Amino acid sequence: INPLLSLADRDVYSIPLLLLIGWRGEPGTKDEPQHVKQGKVTVSLLDAMDIPHRVLLPEPEGARRCVDDLLEIAKTERRPVALMVRKDTFEPYKPSDPPADNFQMTREQAIETIVAALSETDAVVSTTGKISRELYDYRDRIGQGHQGEFLTVGSMGHASQIAMGIALAQPKRQVFCLDGDGAMLMHMGGAAIVGAAGLANFKHVILNNGVHDSVGGMATAGLQVSFTEIVKACGYTEAWRVERREDLAERVGQLRSQRGPAMLEVMVQRGARADLGRPKTSPIENKTAFTDFLSR
Repeated sequence: INPLLSLADRDVYSIPLLLLIGWRGEPGTKDEPQHVKQGKVTVSLLDAMDIPHRVLLPEPEGARRCVDDLLEIAKTERRPVALMVRKDTFEPYKPSDPPADNFQMTREQAIETIVAALSETDAVVSTTGKISRELYDYRDRIGQGHQGEFLTVGSMGHASQIAMGIALAQPKRQVFCLDGDGAMLMHMGGAAIVGAAGLANFKHVILNNGVHDSVGGMATAGLQVSFTEIVKACGYTEAWRVERREDLAERVGQLRSQRGPAMLEVMVQRGARADLGRPKTSPIENKTAFTDFLSR
């Protein structure tokens, strides 16, 4: 919203833009908790920002007409316009040129190994999407409670800052952030803040598969950058990269004993189980259990 109003708006630079907005949480449809409020206010937000908008029609001719109408407005009035896309408008699509997938571990295997190496007093903050779902699903399957984990729904890229706040407030507790490559890249400035804070109890795990797995598998730059060098340049005391499951448990042990902030990058395969479950408890219930856990 900020760059649309402070940069592209007609009262500033008057930049013609076509916004493609996925209308998750549309009123009257069933969707995940993090999308409900956004879906309710999407239209009113666009109206408040004076951005003309249309809902993309499902048939080709109608869709073409929607796009043509909006492009005409954008060009003639030199302003942003928005094309809203309802859930399931597009058919499933596989990228024609996906990034190489040569890693041994699945993300679930990595999460299982990491969880097994943690203490029951450790706090875990997991990023949005499949990582949180797989963490919840695994602990459910082995009969562990979920009170020690905060599942970040939505808010992509902010898990590390949530974990940092907990680490600041409770310096005697080990705090683990289970992050993804896409989320890390989205708000990489967080690594500089963590490094500058020098929190000995902050432990960062980046599960890197080179794609945004939870939103269609679009490639990230995660396989083209060195997260280990980036975080060390930001002030992390140590950073490792691991590819083999048989090496992971040892590295997690090193991560636990290393004075933080420290990071472990775990290279994993793309994709997830088709039958992967979702949390059975609400975000409010999860928050209450987690805050009770932190108060012990």
